[in-house]
Amino acid sequence: MTESDNHDWLAERALRSPDMPGLIFGGRTWTFAALHAAAVEIADGLRDAGVDPGIGSGDRVALLAGNRPATVQAIHAVPRLGATLVPLNLRLTDDELAFQIGVASPRMLLADAANQEQAERVAAECRVPLRLLEDLQNGSDASMDAVAPVSIASDHLHTIMFTSGTTGQPKGAMLTAGNHLASAVASMLNLGVERDDRWLCCVPLFHMAGLSIVIRSAVSGFPLLLHEGFDPNQVSAAIEDDGVTIVSLVPQMLQRLLEARTKANVDSPFPDAFRCALTGGGPVPKPLLDRCAAIGAPVAQTYGLTETASQVVTLAPGEALLHLGAAGKPLWGSRIRLRQDGADVPAGEAGEIQVQGPTVMSGYFQNSEATAAAFEQDAATPGRWLRSGDIGYLDDDGYLHVLDRRTDLIISGGENVYPAEVEAVLLAHPDVAEAAVVGVPNAEWGERPVAFVVVVGEASDGEALAAFVARGLAGFKRPERFVFVPTLPRTAAGKIQRHRLREQAAEFGERT
Repeated sequence: MTESDNHDWLAERALRSPDMPGLIFGGRTWTFAALHAAAVEIADGLRDAGVDPGIGSGDRVALLAGNRPATVQAIHAVPRLGATLVPLNLRLTDDELAFQIGVASPRMLLADAANQEQAERVAAECRVPLRLLEDLQNGSDASMDAVAPVSIASDHLHTIMFTSGTTGQPKGAMLTAGNHLASAVASMLNLGVERDDRWLCCVPLFHMAGLSIVIRSAVSGFPLLLHEGFDPNQVSAAIEDDGVTIVSLVPQMLQRLLEARTKANVDSPFPDAFRCALTGGGPVPKPLLDRCAAIGAPVAQTYGLTETASQVVTLAPGEALLHLGAAGKPLWGSRIRLRQDGADVPAGEAGEIQVQGPTVMSGYFQNSEATAAAFEQDAATPGRWLRSGDIGYLDDDGYLHVLDRRTDLIISGGENVYPAEVEAVLLAHPDVAEAAVVGVPNAEWGERPVAFVVVVGEASDGEALAAFVARGLAGFKRPERFVFVPTLPRTAAGKIQRHRLREQAAEFGERT
């Protein structure tokens, strides 16, 4: 087996660090050797799972499972067979799951017992065989023969990861083993790997944020501390008591973590061993970054995409205070450029973020039209550039600042309104816990902003908020109306589903 075929990362890690802890869940620890043996057991079970022929090269396996040890093991097991993993979002309806299964056409649906009911319904509708993870495990110790790596080529289609659908119908991003490895190595080179590192994963494993941590753990050799979901008190306790050095959180999670620590009187400082909270998944509100800076919370802002196997740019630990509000510089191997109307834009000017490098997907599965639209190629620069659909700018030091998704941009009277800018002003109000701004059609101005607001304490009325934002925003940026809601609709990864808010705002406008 050549080095270029060496992508059985867990097997390689088990050979190099067999007795090192690889996975910690619910008070139990699996060494890398034990974790790999369990993955081999699942792979063997899939090979002999009652479909003829068994799961093998070129097949696709859909996975409907929560944050459990068996899910981590299945993530490593499927590629051993030459098959492709298709993680499915647990928060989707039967119809939404059926759509994704229809696109991916897997030979098998693999589920855990907690999701068996829904899996049975969807499997029957889609006429795909169903197997439970629990049925593929017998709990016996595997022999050392199982440790031998298998040949997984760089161009092997490792994962079809559906986009989160924040703007509409999800598409299946095709990511190779080489994409995932390049992402893991780039993250390691930026953050470094220390002897006592322990990465807490409380984000879903069926999203890129969670899946990438599983792969980084095997490649870099640090233990993965897995939580079933996000609970701010449990995350705070893990940081205090369980030796967590890094945690990945979307901004809403980070905000709730800080609130939980304040209530528990552990607002500051964080333990010396805690290196950073990686936060991204969209623009990070400046008031949140200011709060982190004020209490010395180590935060590293990041920006990435499903289509780039996670991070594209990330601040290094310790850079947050020097570049507050920036997402960072491109990671090793990646290049970015800012484009508008087919031309690069200078520093300080907003444009679409485009990405080139070894982490970029090959395209969308069974969707050549969307793939063609996702890439730009020009004679001046070799190679294809992935069009992110996000708007940002580069500062004079070359750091990327993310403003918004291009599809979220509001154009009012010919002026660009960035929802994140309006939301940052709203979040500075002491009664505002969450805010999301969307554009709605307007006969006079083309579009006007509408703000959806979650309040705490004494609820402010629209007039009070209008007066508050008037002090910090130009007239064309001020929301036309305020809609007070108990919660904002979010994906499982914590991203705001703005298309749902647009639909609600349109209905609201029709009623009034």
